[in-house]
Amino acid sequence: MTEHKKETALTITVIIPAYKPGEPFRKLIRRLMRQTVLPDRILIINTEEPYFHSEDVEGIQNCRVIHISREEFDHGGTRDMAVRMCDTDLVLCMTMDAVPADARLLEELRKAFADSRVWAAYARQLPAPDCSPLERYARHFNYGEKSRIKTEKDLEELGIKTFFCSNVCAAYRRDMYLKLGGFETRTIFNEDMIFAGKVILAGGAVAYCAEARVIHSHNYSGIMQFKRNFDLGVSQADHPEIFEMAKSEKEGMRMVGQTAVWLLKGGRLLWIPRLIWQSGCKLAGYRLGKAYRRLPSWIIRRCSMNLPYWTRKQE
Repeated sequence: MTEHKKETALTITVIIPAYKPGEPFRKLIRRLMRQTVLPDRILIINTEEPYFHSEDVEGIQNCRVIHISREEFDHGGTRDMAVRMCDTDLVLCMTMDAVPADARLLEELRKAFADSRVWAAYARQLPAPDCSPLERYARHFNYGEKSRIKTEKDLEELGIKTFFCSNVCAAYRRDMYLKLGGFETRTIFNEDMIFAGKVILAGGAVAYCAEARVIHSHNYSGIMQFKRNFDLGVSQADHPEIFEMAKSEKEGMRMVGQTAVWLLKGGRLLWIPRLIWQSGCKLAGYRLGKAYRRLPSWIIRRCSMNLPYWTRKQE
């Protein structure tokens, strides 16, 4: 009981990068303010200032909005800047379209840090009502119903999933975050898994909290999957110290196989061609991304989802 009281005293800042925020962002803010554990601070890093409506956060105490240009935004660097502006025990990174599924999101995430080994904890992502069957199963595959604490001992069993963590909704001990150097300040993608790798290799643990739930999914086309996985491959090529320890392809093939079985059992035969197409796009994008250093710059720009990154990389 004493330990529980100590852990529930942990303060928390919610960090939300925003770009042309719409109704999901407004719903996120409303539900954050109805949590059983309220955030001590909210820090919003907004790009494209004219599109941000101050009334969306009007009247919320300890909410700060910082405006940057789209060219300044970096998946790792922007979040790292925000974390270093905080002074709370925990920082919770969320995307602007991650909507808390209930009022216990912060409460459940904070519980994970009762275990002193846990330096990072991420939430379960549930599919939105309008998401496709492929995306719905992907959420089930990557975010199961059972919580788990992952350490270096799990590498043999879990492989690449040992490092899995998602800044769609992930919390970090700020003191350990700073001690480990934080997110990569220039990264195209995957800053969350790269940092989770640092946590694991430094002897810490990453907690998956199935009881902490957000609604978050995308209906990406095959081309968008290609571009997203290209950026994923680039991030892995740039950080072999993490990703050479466990390969992604095996886990990807396992998901494709299980998705196909699920579609067949559910009588969703018309989705099989789309599964094949999207899986091919993912694999092609990933492999090209891994080999990006051998590609001319014009091809890289055609393949990537994050064009500003390549402009900054040349500076």
